[in-house]
Amino acid sequence: MSLPAVVPAPVSIEAGSGAPFRLASTTTLNGETDAAAALSAIVEARTGLALATGDGAGIELRVDAGAGAPESYRIAVDEASVSVTGSDAAGLFYGVQTLGQLIAREGDGWIVPAVTIDDAPRFAYRGVMLDVARHFHPVDTVTAYIDRAASLKFNALHLHLTDDQGWRLQLNSRPELTEKASGTSVGGDPGGFYTKADYRAIVGYAASRHMIVVPEIDMPGHTHAVGLAYPELAEDPSISDHMREIIRDYGGDEPHAGTPYDGMAVGFSSLKIHDEATYDFVADVFGELAAMTPGPYLHFGGDESLSTTDEDFAEFVSRASEIIADLGKTPVAWHEAGAAAGIADTTIGQYWGFLTPQEGAAEKATAFVDNGAQLILSPADAIYLDMKYPSGPDLGLTWANGPTSVERAYSWEPSDVVPGVDDSGILGVEAPLWTETIRTAADIDTMAFPRAAAAAEAAWSPATGASELRTWASFRERVGALGPLWTSLGIGFHPSDEIPWATE
Repeated sequence: MSLPAVVPAPVSIEAGSGAPFRLASTTTLNGETDAAAALSAIVEARTGLALATGDGAGIELRVDAGAGAPESYRIAVDEASVSVTGSDAAGLFYGVQTLGQLIAREGDGWIVPAVTIDDAPRFAYRGVMLDVARHFHPVDTVTAYIDRAASLKFNALHLHLTDDQGWRLQLNSRPELTEKASGTSVGGDPGGFYTKADYRAIVGYAASRHMIVVPEIDMPGHTHAVGLAYPELAEDPSISDHMREIIRDYGGDEPHAGTPYDGMAVGFSSLKIHDEATYDFVADVFGELAAMTPGPYLHFGGDESLSTTDEDFAEFVSRASEIIADLGKTPVAWHEAGAAAGIADTTIGQYWGFLTPQEGAAEKATAFVDNGAQLILSPADAIYLDMKYPSGPDLGLTWANGPTSVERAYSWEPSDVVPGVDDSGILGVEAPLWTETIRTAADIDTMAFPRAAAAAEAAWSPATGASELRTWASFRERVGALGPLWTSLGIGFHPSDEIPWATE
């Protein structure tokens, strides 16, 4: 008997020998309210059935604090009943997502096959990143992406809120950031920003799906927009021949101080490293952000500071990371910041190099682990979701060894990326989606799905090759089986010809 398709692959799944559980309008659903609401929404979208509430045989949802590790769950299905038990509310929520994937059509009806699943995550941090700086995306687009990510058991949304092209978050302490630096996007498209109420809404919505928000304010580079609002804090753009080449390749104008920038070249901007007003700014921004963000992490960027000397970069990283740590938050930085000897030792590194590290990236990444912290893995040539597909829409870029196939997004092992860093040094996995070419919610769906599911499996499931499910051959079949569910949920995935998509 073949196993039902579940993504990400669970720790253990065993098919039962009995008849399936049959769903009907009389099926009762009882148990934890939030999880019941989530399951009802999935069932109605998938089948059109509205489940009844009440006691009796049917579907039971419950939390048992002694049931296992955090975020774990157990599903047991037979002909008479379905039970989903979570070790905590998050585990129950993830069990509900798996149950939604188990629902299958049989003739004119709907069933849940007899099965037993025991499951728990491999890594504590399982993230997606959405860049709202290169192109701004409104609150409803962000919340829709939260829903999609949570369905794959991601538990963190990293919002890239600032860059050369725009500042996207209202702050009372620095109002001119949104007044003067939020109006444009790449290619001259309109900009935008989140009010503090918008940000609270995003954070609250994420929490309702058991996700934290990790806000990123990128510095000391990627800060041209800061100079529009507070020119006294920013150096004039530094234009290299390499940047001129990028501008020729991608279009747009060279950056100029005081003028909004809508191109794609990076590395030309920097805050003033030796001015104390800069650190007053850092303290204002992250102090206000910390008060708005219940999650433990604040991301300060630290990447591609090409116009900042190594010594100045190290000084800035040391001071900025300590400011964040002193706020009671855990700093996060891209892996380049590992080169700074004075970085706060609690700082989490985010590795965005290639699957085969190049040009000292591994040494910089390893420094975070040597400090006693951990890494988030985001290998660009595997799970940067904005890379072009080998065949498909005219969206995305190719610089990260692209185009990137679904198979390449899947066929890597986290413990093999940075030499000497095993699971103990890995906090988790995150799949970034940069938006230089991504303008709409439909664009996000197309580029993220199905490759986000590959990243989800790297983050949640046992190690590559640990079971018959943790193989590309298994994944392509399992993710293909989710096509009808994704369609019913309104997810406009890319129908990659690498995947045998199921139809009904």
